[in-house]
Amino acid sequence: MHFIIKIILHWLILTAAVILTANFVSGVSVNPLNVAFIVGACLTVFNMFLKPIINILTLPLNIVTLGLFPLIVNTILFWYLGVLISGFNVSTLYSAFLGSIVVSLINWVLSKVFKL
Repeated sequence: MHFIIKIILHWLILTAAVILTANFVSGVSVNPLNVAFIVGACLTVFNMFLKPIINILTLPLNIVTLGLFPLIVNTILFWYLGVLISGFNVSTLYSAFLGSIVVSLINWVLSKVFKL
């Protein structure tokens, strides 16, 4: 039961992060607002289940880039979600980069607040 609550909290945190990012980063938009819940769900699934596997597979690249390779992975994911999900627009690669950083920072802060 605790695991399900943790997943739901991560989903809500990432949804809030997407909404805030759309308000602060030019080039990122969410319309209608319920699309943010879909994007948050996709990011939750990626972060909780796929990211640990990708981190292990890309460990050599992570070492070579001194830990910056996850930024590239997050940027590509953010860009791809903008292409894949109708109603979620990411206009440029720079917007995807800034958006992924803002979402990551908000996710990190709120995860510390809620002790996830």
